[in-house]
Amino acid sequence: MTILVTGANGTVGRQVVEQLVQRGADVRALVRDPAKAAFPAGVDVIQGDLLDVDSLRSAFDGVSTLFLLNAVAPDEFTQALLALNVARAAGANKLVYLSVIHSDVYVNVPHFAGKFGVERMIEQMGFEATILRPAYFINNDLTITDLVLNYSVYPMPIGSKGLAMIDSRDIGEIAALELIRRENSDVALPTDRINLVGPDTLTGADVAAIWSDVLARPIVYVGDDTAGFEKNLRGFMPSWMAYDMRLMSERFLTDGMLPEAGDVERLTSLLGRPLRSYREFATEIAAAA
Repeated sequence: MTILVTGANGTVGRQVVEQLVQRGADVRALVRDPAKAAFPAGVDVIQGDLLDVDSLRSAFDGVSTLFLLNAVAPDEFTQALLALNVARAAGANKLVYLSVIHSDVYVNVPHFAGKFGVERMIEQMGFEATILRPAYFINNDLTITDLVLNYSVYPMPIGSKGLAMIDSRDIGEIAALELIRRENSDVALPTDRINLVGPDTLTGADVAAIWSDVLARPIVYVGDDTAGFEKNLRGFMPSWMAYDMRLMSERFLTDGMLPEAGDVERLTSLLGRPLRSYREFATEIAAAA
């Protein structure tokens, strides 16, 4: 049977597809633009999106297991519910859903609240599911490396509580392992939630210190200005999304994104190797600069 990956052209989706192919899975990728779909040989590419019910029905033909990832959007909850209903009608009852850590805590942040709603619907609709709850993506910081390298500042408003940052490559590999575990199981597996965290819980000052060490010069943390963060984001994204991101960053400052006891050990055991660290990310960026 086939594993369907939604959001397959994105940062995590591409990793999931590649990891599944490496493990010999039969993979179908749902994408908006097939011209951008540079996937490994053998991946079945379907054009469509989560609001196009006809394309969803075609995509689910012969599918047994679903990786559900949908981007931050005003209608994110509707997209997910449409996909879940079409999946259930097609008999695809196994899934891995990419939610977010503390989705039940950041209740005022639109895309967190939406993902928590999807989690509840997955359970109530009777899916056999793994719900992945990633913390802050290390790879988000690719967008600000110019400021680090050329202006010696780390600008992301991540605060002093700490974020358990995780590399998207680790997210993709864990998702693939869970998809294959469910795909290959002959018995119904219970719903499981997995916090996806990195090996270190870092504050803004911690991240600046890592960059300072890697670059051998002072890098200053200038975050905590959530209003300025929103203003900058409005230069390249819709105002509603920029405000959503501001609300999230304000919860970074008040709550952080902290792992639970045993999270790091569980993920290390699942992967069979250490989790990738922020220092590794910074070293890679510095070496390529």
